[in-house]
Amino acid sequence: MLSRKTFIGSLIVATVGTLAIGSTAQAGQWEASHPRRVEVNNRLANQNNRIHRAVQDGQMSRGEARNLHRDDRQIRQEERDMASQDYSHLTRADQRALNQQENQVSRRIAQ
Repeated sequence: MLSRKTFIGSLIVATVGTLAIGSTAQAGQWEASHPRRVEVNNRLANQNNRIHRAVQDGQMSRGEARNLHRDDRQIRQEERDMASQDYSHLTRADQRALNQQENQVSRRIAQ
């Protein structure tokens, strides 16, 4: 027969485990489908394609493309960092800041 301490300890472990699984599932759901993250990441993918086309068309050197790709990687990492602080989603302020950074890179692609 289990002692009372063992029973309570087992109950606590089971409860904490259930909470951890539930919060992980919820974080995965946000990560996969949160509209602000999707919008930011779609813009980054679009810019990546524009950079590749500009290099292929001879409108941009490989060095310029490398610098723009580096800037895009930094924006993507900042997006991940921001999302990790807010349960895998972006706030409106986060999205606004990332969009401003993407706009700067986009202008440099169009030159």
